[in-house]
Amino acid sequence: MPLVANTPVEKMTGPYPRRWWGLTVLCLSLLIVVMANTSLIVAAPAMTRDLRLSSSDLQWVIDGYTVPYAALMLVLGAIGDKYSRRGALVTGLLIFAGGSVMGSLVDETGLVITARAVMGVGAAVVMPATLSLLVAMFPRGERARAITAWTATSGLAIAAGPLLAGWLLEDHAWGSTFLINVPVAAVAVVGAFILVPPSRARDMGRIDYVGGLLSIVSVGCLVYAIIEGPHFGWGAGPVAAAVVAGAGLVAFALWELRHPHPMLDVRKFRRRPFSGSMLAVLFFFFGTFGSIYYSTQFLQFVLGHGPLETGVRLLPLAGAVFAGAAVTGRLTPRLGVRVTITAGMAIGTAGVLLLVRIGQGSTYTDFLASLLLLGFAIGLSVSPATDTIMDSFPESQLGVGGGANDTSLELGGSLGIAVLGSLLATSYEDRLGELVGGRLPAAALDAAEDSVGGGLAVAEQVAKDPAAGPRQAQALVDAVHESFAHGVAHTSLIGGVIMAVGALIVLAVLPGRRKTGASTGVDVPGARRELADRH
Repeated sequence: MPLVANTPVEKMTGPYPRRWWGLTVLCLSLLIVVMANTSLIVAAPAMTRDLRLSSSDLQWVIDGYTVPYAALMLVLGAIGDKYSRRGALVTGLLIFAGGSVMGSLVDETGLVITARAVMGVGAAVVMPATLSLLVAMFPRGERARAITAWTATSGLAIAAGPLLAGWLLEDHAWGSTFLINVPVAAVAVVGAFILVPPSRARDMGRIDYVGGLLSIVSVGCLVYAIIEGPHFGWGAGPVAAAVVAGAGLVAFALWELRHPHPMLDVRKFRRRPFSGSMLAVLFFFFGTFGSIYYSTQFLQFVLGHGPLETGVRLLPLAGAVFAGAAVTGRLTPRLGVRVTITAGMAIGTAGVLLLVRIGQGSTYTDFLASLLLLGFAIGLSVSPATDTIMDSFPESQLGVGGGANDTSLELGGSLGIAVLGSLLATSYEDRLGELVGGRLPAAALDAAEDSVGGGLAVAEQVAKDPAAGPRQAQALVDAVHESFAHGVAHTSLIGGVIMAVGALIVLAVLPGRRKTGASTGVDVPGARRELADRH
């Protein structure tokens, strides 16, 4: 077998022999895309201090990655289908690595946000390419196992990002956390040429660039409104973005219904397996991303764990993801996707609702059960949902399928961090105002109410004030901790309720199990529909 994989998948007479080695390259590529956000969680305090970031600045350092990532995936997935899926993967990895190097070198807020945006563009190329190449390389009988491994990699990245970033922050500045991605991207690029065969769609026709442009504008404006509105108020900018997003989505649907070769055939949403799985991914990551986001803040700001200690404490989540992935590989063929997806959503809901118990005296042990349940739920439900979504697309649209799946995931995560983060901030602010509102100057109170980090910074200043002293500073620290714990409990209740409602909706939308193939467990009507789509 030649060193470089040059034979296109479309010209192979049987399954690609090195497909499982190729899967490791795809999983490595996915790993750094997910770690780009999770590693930033533990680096955020150091960045805030060094760059003197406001809460708005920090939000856009995080979400400068999210907007291009979510907005571009559908279009870039289609371009990868048309020209080269492996070429798209390599190009995306190079763009991603370039943005990472830039982020490690700059020391101005605007340039850091720009570097994150460049990384987001690279991620928008990489993510749909990984799924489209996976589906192209693996025969139908092995595809569910391959997607399960792909899903488990996401769970590993959730824990690995903070762990690696925390290790680097022990002796290096926050810029070093960007460099985590560079050697992994380099290995993945080399591995892509050696282990991943070329692949592109046959007889795809012209790309629907008008539909693509409408999707970019609509999703980009929607994500912007989701991020900006809940955190900083529904002023003219977020409202205008929401209006443009709504009008754009209507225009996109109407255009796609009339186009002979649509970017995304919106008629697919009439199919219950597809629409139910898309909703499942969205609702699931709404709750999990939001709760993990504020749980890590509690571990750092309230319990006082450093970046490395926080990363270590997230490792049980990764282990639980692998356990859930092992279980879903056995249960889904026997019980069907409806059972495993909704069961995973129910377990994830329970994990979020457990955080209602969090109080000022809570320790890491109070978070452990929640992390285990969330990790197990990711492993159990995300793989069958993704497999169902990808099965809804013909060979010529695998990149679009990957883009649709990943857009739903990113929208859910953005909504979770924005909405639950906003609820947490409001609850924290109200509670802190009740506890110390009459005992701090207005400017100090505003700074303390801005965030838990701001509250602890004000307490440090109070401790240095001869008129106040350590006793009053400790009283403020206790109030900040109590307020943040109250916010976590209150937000978890609302987040859990939203996830529960989402689970009921998904349960109603997903069809029940019908007659299945004897050995594969594949829904026969669904398989016939897939064959009809492909021919």
